[in-house]
Amino acid sequence: MDHLRIVLYSHDSLGLGHVRRNLALAHALANQLPYLTGRAVTGILISGTALAPGFNVPAGWDWVILPGVEKSPAGYQPRSLTVPMQDLVSLRAGLLESVLGGFLPDLVVVDRHATGIHHELEAALRRVRAAGPVRTVLGLREILDAPEAAIAEWERAGGAPLVNDLFDAIWVYGDPAVHDPLAAGEIPLSVGKLVRYTGYLAAGRPAEPGHITMTVPYFLTTVGGGADGYALAAVAAAADLPPGVEHLVVAGPQMPADQLADLRRRAVPGVRIVGRLDDMVPHLAGAQAIVSMGGYNTVCEIMSTSVPALIVPRTRARSEQRIRAASLASAGYLDYHEIGTLTPGILSSWLAGRLGTRVDRRKARLDGLVRVPQLAAELLQPLLQAAASIAAGAQAAGEQAAGEQAAGEQAAAHDSSEREGAAHAAV
Repeated sequence: MDHLRIVLYSHDSLGLGHVRRNLALAHALANQLPYLTGRAVTGILISGTALAPGFNVPAGWDWVILPGVEKSPAGYQPRSLTVPMQDLVSLRAGLLESVLGGFLPDLVVVDRHATGIHHELEAALRRVRAAGPVRTVLGLREILDAPEAAIAEWERAGGAPLVNDLFDAIWVYGDPAVHDPLAAGEIPLSVGKLVRYTGYLAAGRPAEPGHITMTVPYFLTTVGGGADGYALAAVAAAADLPPGVEHLVVAGPQMPADQLADLRRRAVPGVRIVGRLDDMVPHLAGAQAIVSMGGYNTVCEIMSTSVPALIVPRTRARSEQRIRAASLASAGYLDYHEIGTLTPGILSSWLAGRLGTRVDRRKARLDGLVRVPQLAAELLQPLLQAAASIAAGAQAAGEQAAGEQAAGEQAAAHDSSEREGAAHAAV
């Protein structure tokens, strides 16, 4: 039986959040959809960061890496290629049309930006939807931005009519009891009928093989990809520690080399600075306390543990991380502090006060990585039934044709036998 074909797209301009979210979804779909549908899965992860292939994909999956973009004060611009932005968008759009048109997926999940950078994905989505049965989903983190900024972005992307035209569902990766982006005005009410809440993509996150490298009790600070994490990492590196406790600071693979070197110069005794961890999930679970920026993926990983956490959100570009931190703090799942007023002394006191404590987060909906494959199976069921009906019809037609051929051969053999008998009698 043919494999289900899935494409997961992320545009990837800043950090690793989009590609990490899609990677978690790929593992969940690959592991669970075969049991839900009776069909094995193969898929493509489309990303705009050259760091993506450093992450392990499920068996039967592969990467397609688009030429990169990055944000500037004037908007998106090429990350590496020295070409006009419109040329880069045309190049990426052509690649997207080629991948979707050649692979002909059964399911496409688009992360965050409905039509990609400057509508680069729109033509590819329209053509693959016109070419045959396919289900397309817009996947959204639970918080987009302040409502006025979020709605303005929806309008720039084509607004609710375009989303209703291009997508069969919108999956919101969060718990509406903590924050409901539809009720908050971040998602237009006119697409509300498409919205399904999955819960946080938290429990069951894929963990890379490895072991905890720390041999004594430790705190852990992580700043995501690290491109804009220096301020928090610098405070963490300078925070004094209780006796017998160390501090692991993960600077991120995208932190500039000069900033990483400066962190190592600033570090007080007991602080260890690393660029990245391949096995972040077990390190988070083993920590005495966690300090982090407010990116979606890291917060989900934190929420899957009972370790106390302090979220220090990014404050520029979007309000997303601040809203997430405030919502989760209000629900009692973590603590929240702004970077502008955080000092090494304040952080040191917070860390010392969390030694030996735990946080109960079990009331939050953390099972998004179970719910998403269920929603995917529900979306695909009509396609699978239609395919099964066509296959059954073809099989029946084949069996009928084979029966008719056998009957014809039998009749021909009977006629031949009668002719031979008549000839023998004549002799």
